[in-house]
Parts: sequence; C-alpha cells; structure tokens
Amino acid sequence: MRPNLEFNSIIGYIMYKRILECKLRELSKSFPVISVTGPRQSGKTTLCRMTFGEYAYLNLEDEENRAIMQRDIKGFLRAHGNGLIIDEAHYLPELFSALQVVCDEDESRRYIISGSSNWLILQNISQSLAGRVALIRLLPLSIAELGSADAISTDKMIYSGFYPAIWGKGRPVFEVYDSYFSTYIQRDVRQIMNIRDMDLFRKFVRLCATRVGNEFVASTLASEVGVSLKTVQGWLSVLEASYVVFQLYPYYRNLGKRLTKTPKIYFHDTGLACYLLGIRDEKDVANSPLRGALFENLVVADCLKSRYNAGLDNNMYFYRDKSKREVDLLTETGTSIEAYEIKSATVFHNSFFKNLDYFQSLYGDDVKKTCVIYDGEYENETLVNFRHMG
Repeated sequence: MRPNLEFNSIIGYIMYKRILECKLRELSKSFPVISVTGPRQSGKTTLCRMTFGEYAYLNLEDEENRAIMQRDIKGFLRAHGNGLIIDEAHYLPELFSALQVVCDEDESRRYIISGSSNWLILQNISQSLAGRVALIRLLPLSIAELGSADAISTDKMIYSGFYPAIWGKGRPVFEVYDSYFSTYIQRDVRQIMNIRDMDLFRKFVRLCATRVGNEFVASTLASEVGVSLKTVQGWLSVLEASYVVFQLYPYYRNLGKRLTKTPKIYFHDTGLACYLLGIRDEKDVANSPLRGALFENLVVADCLKSRYNAGLDNNMYFYRDKSKREVDLLTETGTSIEAYEIKSATVFHNSFFKNLDYFQSLYGDDVKKTCVIYDGEYENETLVNFRHMG
C-alpha cells in the first residue's frame, strides 16, 4: 500500500492572498526545511500548498499514512526530496531525526513541515533540526489580508474574528468557533498535557477571555477556578503553545521607577474571545463592557500578525507604572521605541496623548514615534485609524 500522497487541488472557496507567501519562497532558497506552525484552521495547509503547488502533500494525521511512512521514513523522504509538504508532522516524532539525516546527505532537498501543535513541533526541531530549519508562524487573516476591511464595521470584525473558514467559506461564526473550541479541547490540549478535569479547564479558558487587555494575575485565576497556582501556570502554557492566547510583557529600562512586572493577556483571535464571552453578534460587541478591551485585542493581535508575516519575532511590550500611567503598545527596534495608545472611540480627544507625552519625557530621543490608534477618522500621521496602521 502507498500513502495518500496528493498534489495541489485546492478549490471551492474564496482564496485570500497571504503575505507570508513571499517569505516562504524566499526562505526555501536557503533552508532545506521550513516549519509552518499556527493555530488550527489558520490556513497553514492552504498557504503551503498554494505557495509550493509543485510539491507533493502528505497528511500524517491519517493513521494509514503514518503507518506506511513509518516503515521507511528516510527512503520516503529521499524519494520526494524535490519537494514534499508534510502536514501535522508532530504525529510522527521519528520524522525529525530522519529529516536531519536526509538533508545532511543532500542540501538541495526541500521539505515543508506544518502543524497546529507549536510546542510538540518545536520540541522535536530543537532536538534534531537546529540550524537546518526556518521557523514560520501563520496566524489567522490580518486586516490587510482581508482586503475589504474598509467596508466592514469594527464590531463585525471583532465578533467574526479572522479565520479563513468564516471569510473564505462563509461559514456561520458561532458554529465555526463552537466546533473549533470543541476540537481544541478534545484533541490539541490532550496532545500537550494530561488535564484531568476538562470542565475546570474550560472554565479557566473562559475566565481568560474576561481578562483580554488586562494583566494576567495567575493567583487570582487559580482562586476563581479552584485549582493550584502551578496548575494555572501550566494551563496558560498550553494556551500559548496552541496559539490560543499570547502575553504582552511590560517594558522597562533601569530608570529607578516602580513599574508593573505582570504581563497582559490577549487572544490571537477576537472571534474566539467573543465566543467564550457569550457574545453572539456585533450588536452584543457594541453593547459589551469589554468592547474597549476587545478593540485593543484586535489591534495588538494585528500588530503581532504584521511581525510574524514579515518573518520577525515578537518585539512588542506595554508600559505601566505604579501610578497607573499606561501606554498600550510599544515596539522596540534596537534602541528606538515606537509608542501607541489604542482607543475604542470614534471622536478624538487631546487627552489621548497624555500618557504618550509622559512616556516620551522619560525616554527622550529613543522614542522615534508616538501615535494614537483609534476607531474614528484620522487627520495626520500621529493620529491613525486602526485600518490604516500600515
């Protein structure tokens, strides 16, 4: 028997041009292996197959494919060294050491490995493929990739999120996230950690959604859920490893100031956060007391997508001191800092710049740019509508 080896045949729904496509092609010239990770259903398989349409494709989530390939992994890789996409690669841990061998034999061989379990894939890569693999992270669609963002209300964006199945296939929002969360709990979580009480874990994830844009105090959540601090810390690592949430860390240099050292928590996708919060349409978003936090989450997550789409790491922070002066988002390049305030408002107020001005007084010429990102019209380069951040 032969594995179910396929060639490009992706049809049937609207295709969105992914910014990472160019970066993938560029990296394939230098690296024998490219790893594409990201949350389930973010479009990893579609991106890889559309970028490398001439490559064969194999999905290792299929037990039969795994069993057949396992008989002679190196032989199979050698036979397809001119281009092979291996999906859900973490299902076959032996694959990674085999890739090391065949790539060292012939550096012209090319392989793409993908999967939704970031932790499992990176664990195997660090053991076998260090120096031979380029790491790429694909999150759901960015505002720029959506293309028609100017015609879509902010509340609809927040509620719908950015998964391709919603925008490309027209699937109902609630059903997509209900299925996503069920699948995530049943499959992805169990691959990473043996969680005994899934009901408590579900409660924990929902409580995380109530804290978007706020500091993540693990001890408080442990008390609310009724588990130990160590358990909450472990569960948070699961959410991060599977691209459900990410943390934004506080920024500080040695200024002698009393600054907060607690990170803030955000969801990679606001649609999933809305689902967990019980928000069922865009009207619910508009009326929600968390609308400002969800808008902030939308902007911060989109900035992170811009970093990853350029093949860059997360260089994003926030600032808050003990006097509650806060700047929502900072990006750092070398010694230069860009500072952004994020406001869920359609009308501009001069007070929006108050904390930005204070931050610039602290860091002086190192602050290259200060900017307010808000949900209204923009008038100049320091006051930017969130749809025109780029």
